[in-house]
Amino acid sequence: MIDQIDTYETMTFAAAEEGHGDDYASKSILEDTSLWVLIGFIIVIGIFAWQGVGKMLTGFLDGRAKQIETSLDESRSMREEAQRLLADYQKRQREAEGEAESIIAQAKADAKAMSADAKVKLDEQVARRTAAAQDRIARAEAQALAEVRAQTADLAIAAAQEIIKSRTDGAAQKLLLDRALADVRGKLN
Repeated sequence: MIDQIDTYETMTFAAAEEGHGDDYASKSILEDTSLWVLIGFIIVIGIFAWQGVGKMLTGFLDGRAKQIETSLDESRSMREEAQRLLADYQKRQREAEGEAESIIAQAKADAKAMSADAKVKLDEQVARRTAAAQDRIARAEAQALAEVRAQTADLAIAAAQEIIKSRTDGAAQKLLLDRALADVRGKLN
């Protein structure tokens, strides 16, 4: 509004200088609109002061300042809390990463131990089975050898009986045969 008044006065003075404003100089001060605008402005300011608008504005601005200050304090405390939480979560993350690394290392060590244990057990089992197989083979060899000896003895006895039968008479034959059989059985068993 003040800009409008200044613009109006500038235009009026410019017109007066050009010779168009002769009647402006002849106007009385009471006819000047700028004066009435000034008087009206002073009256409005006076009414505002009388009604306590200044105090209301001051109170409003003080309340708003307190709200802003409260908001800033809350923001600061929230920021500090967020920083504490961030630090706590970062600490937890580092601890979790360390724990995960130790779990992985322990799992690797356990896997190696289990692998070594399984290898030892497998080697022991292979050794037991090998020993059992060798034992069965040895028993089978011994049994086969005993069977071969028994068959050999039986064949030798049968051959000896045939030879003795053909060379001796019946009573001598029987006596020799019984003695030879007893002799052979005693040596083989």
